[in-house]
Amino acid sequence: MEILRTNNLSRYFGAVPALVEVSLELQPGEVLGIVGQRGAGKSTLFNLLSGLIPPSSGEIIYAGKHVLLHDALHAQRLGIATVPQYPQFPSNLNTLRSIFLGREIRRPGALKALPDDGAMAQRAREMLASFDQPPELLEERVANLSDEQRQIIALARALYQPDYHLLLLDEALAALSFSRQEAFLERIKSLAAQGITIIMGSDDLKQIFAVTNRILVLYQGRPLAIRRTAETTPREIVELVVGSNRQERITPMIWAFENYHAAQQQAEELRRDQLELRQNLRMQDSLNQQLIERLHNQVEALDRLNVALQEASRRLITEREAERKALARELHDQVIQDLLSYNYQLEETENSLTEEEQRRDLIRIRQGVRQVVGSLREICSDLRPPTIDNHGLSAAIRSLTSQWTEQTGIPIKLEIDPSLGRLPEPIELGVYRIIQEGLSNIRKHANATHVSLALKRTSAASLSVRLIDNGRGLTQPLDLATLTTQKHFGLVGISERLSLIGGTLKLTSAPSGGLEMNFEIPSPYPTIGN
Repeated sequence: MEILRTNNLSRYFGAVPALVEVSLELQPGEVLGIVGQRGAGKSTLFNLLSGLIPPSSGEIIYAGKHVLLHDALHAQRLGIATVPQYPQFPSNLNTLRSIFLGREIRRPGALKALPDDGAMAQRAREMLASFDQPPELLEERVANLSDEQRQIIALARALYQPDYHLLLLDEALAALSFSRQEAFLERIKSLAAQGITIIMGSDDLKQIFAVTNRILVLYQGRPLAIRRTAETTPREIVELVVGSNRQERITPMIWAFENYHAAQQQAEELRRDQLELRQNLRMQDSLNQQLIERLHNQVEALDRLNVALQEASRRLITEREAERKALARELHDQVIQDLLSYNYQLEETENSLTEEEQRRDLIRIRQGVRQVVGSLREICSDLRPPTIDNHGLSAAIRSLTSQWTEQTGIPIKLEIDPSLGRLPEPIELGVYRIIQEGLSNIRKHANATHVSLALKRTSAASLSVRLIDNGRGLTQPLDLATLTTQKHFGLVGISERLSLIGGTLKLTSAPSGGLEMNFEIPSPYPTIGN
């Protein structure tokens, strides 16, 4: 029996078509890949199937029955498990509570109303171990976790969902490390063998071709083609995705789809070869000319690969920021505005009621709607701060530091050069994300009571940024390679993002005993007089 069928499934936002007449059918144990450019309708299809938004037209037949999914909880009760690209959890909960939120294991007998913390902890430790995560992570607050760890929590939560038959993975592997992506691809094969149907969206064609039975290509909101994976090629899929077979259009898209994990693997292999060669050279009394030549070739290959990696990283960051911007705009312009419209209608209904109990109920409902709108606005601001597009970097930094102080209680002394002006969008976004990550590191690790932040334009038209806290500081000289090995990705991510916009980073111990971070971006202005 088919586990899922959609007939002409469509979704419009006003007059704008986000998804038009998607028809497909899936058997138990089948894995379907969804590919397409940004705006092709991938996330809209996942949102429809997971109950987050209703269809404008068309029908969903699940397990042989026509269903109208009212919300995500309704979809879960039917046996549809979903892992979004950007999972959201209450920031005040720890990992254990986040995994079992709404699905707590209850105690047996007369105490069944109480959660069984021991049983949940045992089950959670097993799930975390399967993702190579330590058991200590159970007590850590979700707000303190990395993006990869939050994605692991979302995957564990979905896999724990009882009696699910359909698993939706909307770019759910993108935040994972390469080794964990490879491990989860094997798990997808195992789940499919057990009869679980999986729909998987990914920008990595190697992942799509590794586990899927068929591939659905969406183009500008419409289903363009569906191919059996064994009967097509990555090049054909890329040509369908971009709507062209021209080389200049296909080549950049292949970079974006295949990601840069393969290049990372090659870089690691080259580095290992270099270490091995250097050790051999030290052990020899005289230099082996052939070995030197091989080392030279390896270094040149590594340099070329590093350039390719940087270009791939720059493209991926640009694409990801564009996706975050589009999602924030969609939430603000459609979902939030619809909620505000409903709230206004409820207010009019409230004014026409005569019974006090009904008026109180409507007031509570309106308050709940306002709280949801507030939460959605916070999500929009995190995805893409509106001030950076409307008013520039200076206004966005003022808003960010004000919110950060309100959340943490730590005051920030802020100095922004009045002549800073507007900068190119990639630089404004890069500087904003670096400062955002720097403040996040201070909140998580520094134990600081005061922070100062200064953005200045130097006499040479460079942009200089200084972030200082009075916290713990550095106990030893900083080594980014060691931090990468130890998986301290905060400062590593700052360094990588800064290198992509041509900046330099310097970390020193502050006079107050904390950490001072200085970075400079050379000449982001056309001329010093502008």
